[in-house]
Amino acid sequence: MPEARLNHVQCLSPTGLHRMAYKEWGDPHNRRVLVCVHGVTRVSDDFDQMAAALSTTWRVVCPDIVGRGRSGRLLDPRHYQVPQYVADIVTLLARLDAETLDWFGTSMGGLIGLGLAGLPDNPVHRLILNDIGPTLNPAALSRIGDYIGQDLRFATFDEGASYIKSISLPFGPHSDAQWHKLASDVLRQNADGQWVRHYDLALAVPFQTATEESTRQGEALLWQAYDAVRCPTLLVRGAQSDLLSPATALEMTQRGPKAQLVELEGIGHAPTFVQPDQIALVREFLLGHPA
Repeated sequence: MPEARLNHVQCLSPTGLHRMAYKEWGDPHNRRVLVCVHGVTRVSDDFDQMAAALSTTWRVVCPDIVGRGRSGRLLDPRHYQVPQYVADIVTLLARLDAETLDWFGTSMGGLIGLGLAGLPDNPVHRLILNDIGPTLNPAALSRIGDYIGQDLRFATFDEGASYIKSISLPFGPHSDAQWHKLASDVLRQNADGQWVRHYDLALAVPFQTATEESTRQGEALLWQAYDAVRCPTLLVRGAQSDLLSPATALEMTQRGPKAQLVELEGIGHAPTFVQPDQIALVREFLLGHPA
C-alpha cells in the first residue's frame, strides 16, 4: 500500500490558534485534489484504504478536523461547529494551493463539504455526501450526543475495541481485521496505560447546549447551503440509516443540485468505504461516470 505523508497547518478560531493535522497521498503536484473528511468522532485514518486506492489519479488529502486525532483542541468548545470547520478547511486549501477539488464527506464531513460547496466562488468540482443531509433525525442526534461526552476508559485495547465495534455495528459487515483497524484508528493509550477515544470530550458541548430553536435555525441554514450547491452531487445513504431518512434523501434528489442517490443495503449510519465496491462507486462518480 502507498504511504501517506503526515503534515499540519495552523488555523485560527475566535479564541486563538490551533493545529490541524492532515494525511496526504499521491503526487503532491497533482492538480486533481480529493479531500476526504470523517465523521464526528472519527479520524483521517478512516480513509487509508480508499486514499491509497485513489491516489494514482488524485492527490488525496484527509484532515483530522480540530478536536480529533492528531489535531489540536479548541480553547472554547462552543466553536466545535460547522462554520469553524469550514474556515479551517479554507486555510488548508490555501496551504495545498488547490484551486479546485472534489469532496467526500462522511456524516459531519459531509456537512462541512455542504457548507463549503454552498458558498459563492467555492472550489468544489464534485461532491459526495455519505449518509448526511440538511435534516437529521433528532433521536439519532441525541444518541450520538450522549456517547460523545462519556469519559470511557478501558484497561485493554481489546476491551476498547469491543466497545467501538458495539457502537459501530450500523457500519455494516466487516472482517475481523477491518474491525480491528476501525478501533485502532480511534483508540489511544493515555499516560496511565488506559485506552481512551482519540478526541476532545468537549465535542459534546454543542450537542448539550443545542435548543429546539437553534436546531431549527441550523437546519434552515443547511438547506440554504444545499440549495446553493451547483456541482454534481452524489448522496450515499445506508439503507438502514437512523440519521438520514428516506424522505430527506428523496427531497435532496429534487432540489438544489438534485443529488444522484445510491442506497447501500445492509448498512446503517454510515458506510465506511473500505470495501472495494464502495471505493469503486467513489471512483466512477468522480470520473463522471453514472454511479
